[in-house]
Amino acid sequence: MDLDVFVSAHRAEWDRLDALLRRRRRLTGAEADELVVLYQRAATHLSLIRSAAPDPQLTGRLSQLVARARNAVTGTHQASWRDVTYFLTQGFPAAVYRARHWWVPTALLSTAVAALLGWWIGTHPEVQASIAAPAELRELTRPGGQYETYYSSNPATSFAAQVWTNNAWAAALCLILGVFLGLPVLWILFQNMLNLGIGFGLMSSAGRLDTFLGLVLPHGLLELTAVFVAAGTGLRLGWTVIDPGPRTRRVALAEEGRAALAMAIGLALVLFVSGAVEGFVTPSGLPTWARITIGVVAELAFLAYVYVLGGRAVRSGVTGDLDASERSAGVPTAA
Repeated sequence: MDLDVFVSAHRAEWDRLDALLRRRRRLTGAEADELVVLYQRAATHLSLIRSAAPDPQLTGRLSQLVARARNAVTGTHQASWRDVTYFLTQGFPAAVYRARHWWVPTALLSTAVAALLGWWIGTHPEVQASIAAPAELRELTRPGGQYETYYSSNPATSFAAQVWTNNAWAAALCLILGVFLGLPVLWILFQNMLNLGIGFGLMSSAGRLDTFLGLVLPHGLLELTAVFVAAGTGLRLGWTVIDPGPRTRRVALAEEGRAALAMAIGLALVLFVSGAVEGFVTPSGLPTWARITIGVVAELAFLAYVYVLGGRAVRSGVTGDLDASERSAGVPTAA
């Protein structure tokens, strides 16, 4: 493509489109029709330039022009409670359901790693000695020790907020850093499983595994599931960089990236629930069986939410991505 000739041939159309977009008065019917036609042509021109003769300055100018024209033609989207309802009942559960082939294996493997680490630490005194001095280990694991008092170390409200913030940040990092081939996600996941394995191993070696499980399970089931979902989604995003499938890498990353962003918002809500359980239920005076039951019910409710609502939404065509009307217009180019 001769870029100078192409620009000379179509500059008048772009200038006319810009003039129509700058009109302060209401467009006539004929002018509105003309704006739509010019917008479609400009979008095609932009696609051709990007594929055949990319020029940063011209591409930037046309991108702005096409974006302004698209807003004028389609109108700007105003968020509403209907959007919130759609996200909570279809968009978010559909995104989690679609990612199940990533986060379910991630959950199983991570749990196995945590259990293996816990067994290794619990059965090897020399490993325990490398973690802390004997006196410090006794202080951690004794009745009323630091493992137990941790959950009541601050007022329930502030503790729940702190836990929620930390967990939401960890989940967001898994989603954001997944684009780096998923490698940072594996490290974040390992750190979480190592912390869990250390607690498991030290408390089991002190003969207090039942106490440890009674403290972790009420909030940990839902909390860890949210972390596994974030990690699995991050790993899927990293794999998209390697193998985008039938889509172009750019389109695939855009689609999966938007779904990951929506996932971050949804998981923040899930972690808010687990944080509330950790702040108010875990340190409460309820019997152990009652606290664990609350955790199991919360976990089963989330899984039902994903597999029932999410599965139904996916079967109806929902992907967890933005609605088609809210995505950037895609214009086919010549092969």
